[in-house]
Amino acid sequence: MDTKLTLNLDKAVIDKAKAYAKSQKVSLSRLIESYLASITSKETKESEITPLVESLRGVIKLDKDFDIKESYTDYLMEKYK
Repeated sequence: MDTKLTLNLDKAVIDKAKAYAKSQKVSLSRLIESYLASITSKETKESEITPLVESLRGVIKLDKDFDIKESYTDYLMEKYK
């Protein structure tokens, strides 16, 4: 059963949301309903691995003792010197 809901939002946000909904060929009401349903869902869903990401699995081979946190820290230290 659909129920009316009144929201007060910034006009620019509404305009962008309407344009986005139109580009997705969905009503703004459906878009908001879908968003609210997804954030209020009690089920914990595991992230879906897309076929593209699945195809990339195993492309990079790392040493067993490779420390990703240490490597990332080193990268950031070098980047922000």
